[in-house]
Amino acid sequence: MTRLRILITGASGGIGARTAVQLAQSTSTYKVEAIALHYNSNSAKLQEIQVEIKSLDPSIKVISIQADLASSEEVSRLHSETIRQMGTINVLFANAGTTSDASGPTGQLENVSLETFEKTWRVNTLSSYHLTQLVVPSMLEEGFGRVIYNSSVAALTGGVVGPHYASSKSALHGMLHFLASKYAKDGITFNAVAPALIEDTTMLPKGGEELKAKVPVGRLGRPDEIASVVDLMSSRKLSENM
Repeated sequence: MTRLRILITGASGGIGARTAVQLAQSTSTYKVEAIALHYNSNSAKLQEIQVEIKSLDPSIKVISIQADLASSEEVSRLHSETIRQMGTINVLFANAGTTSDASGPTGQLENVSLETFEKTWRVNTLSSYHLTQLVVPSMLEEGFGRVIYNSSVAALTGGVVGPHYASSKSALHGMLHFLASKYAKDGITFNAVAPALIEDTTMLPKGGEELKAKVPVGRLGRPDEIASVVDLMSSRKLSENM
C-alpha cells in the first residue's frame, strides 16, 4: 500500500481546503501518512481544516505552514520546513493562485503593470516550477510521485481575468507536458486541473444568477468536484507499475 505525504499550497482557499479533506480519506490502494497545508494569510481556515481531517483519521499528521509564494526564498523555506516536520513529499498539489487584485475591468492590457504581471507569474507559475524542482529528486528515489497543478480554463480560452492570469496558467500546461513525458517511466505523473467558474472560492465567493445562467447545467462548479479529480490524479497507478 502506498503511503502518501502530501503538500497542498493555497490550502485555505475553497479548492485547496476541500482537496485536503478529500485526500485525507484513505482507500484500499493508499494510506495518507501526512498532509502539509500551506497558507499565506488565512490561518483560521487552516485550523478548521485540520480539525476536519483529524475527525476523519486521527493518525494523519497535519501541519500548516505560512509562506508568501511570490518569494523564492519563502518557497524554499516552505519545502524545507515541510520535509523537516513530515518527511519527503510524494504528492504535490500546487494549488495556490492569485490575480494580484487585477481582474476584469482592472485586468486589461493597459491596466496590468509589469510589477503586477511579474507577481502573478511568481505565485502562479514560478512557485509551481520551484516546488516541482524541489520535490522530484525524492520522488525519483522513491519511484513514486504525483504532481498536480491547479490551472484554469483561462489557460485554454483566455478567460475574463486578464492577460497576466491567463498566461501564467497557460504556462503550467507546457511545463507539465514536458515533465510528464520525461518522468512517466520513473513512476512520477504530472497532471493539471483547469477549473472554470467555481463557487465558494477566494476568486468567486458567491455565484450570482447571471453567472449561473451562462453555464449549461444552470449552476457553478463546486470545490469538492475539483477535489475528486485531484484525488483520482493523486492515487492512480501507472500501468507499467501495476
